[in-house]
Amino acid sequence: MHVGRYVLYRRRRDKRIVTANQTQRERLTEVMQGIHQRGWCDGTGGNFSMVLQHQPLQLLMAPSGVDKGQVPADQLIVVDGQGKVLTGKGKASAETALHLRIVEATQAGAVLHTHSVPGTVLSRHYENTGGIVLEGWEMLKGLVGINTHASSITIPVIHNSQSMDELGEAIAPFLETSPYGFLVAGHGLYAWGADLNASKRHLEILEFLLKVRLTQMQIGDQR
Repeated sequence: MHVGRYVLYRRRRDKRIVTANQTQRERLTEVMQGIHQRGWCDGTGGNFSMVLQHQPLQLLMAPSGVDKGQVPADQLIVVDGQGKVLTGKGKASAETALHLRIVEATQAGAVLHTHSVPGTVLSRHYENTGGIVLEGWEMLKGLVGINTHASSITIPVIHNSQSMDELGEAIAPFLETSPYGFLVAGHGLYAWGADLNASKRHLEILEFLLKVRLTQMQIGDQR
């Protein structure tokens, strides 16, 4: 459009950027609020992502340094496969790189990372063991692929690091065979699934089983 001597150009949206619809934003916000209410991401802890598309990879997630129980849906950000913010204000969490690693290896539809007390305490306790074996519990059936209580899973535990590259390399050998989750020692749990609902269910199941194990230890149950 011409105005006097000046030419005004309408900005064109990059077609490579997927726009998260309001339903997706509200659903992720709802899940984060529920996790916060359970006490699994106090303060500004935890980070949560939802895949908008796999090719090229783009994630919807909360920006770094915010209270995940109070962040509005319209303040969520979209990041690309390199962790660069495509839309929205705020900075992507450093742990975005780990979310991307999980999604690329497992084709997950969402990744949920919590800082619950059971996950934090048990991950430190079993750090040198390298994993937590959980077996014989009815709630195991909440994990995709398990249909009997007479099952056993091992949640991998890796050493903590401020380097996401180191964490990614440490967990890489276990991602395809882990029970939809792993623990970072002294830090917390990462869980995922085919979509956001499955990821939420897996997170709840794993957190429940971790609480059961911590309770067993507290009452001296060695089974």
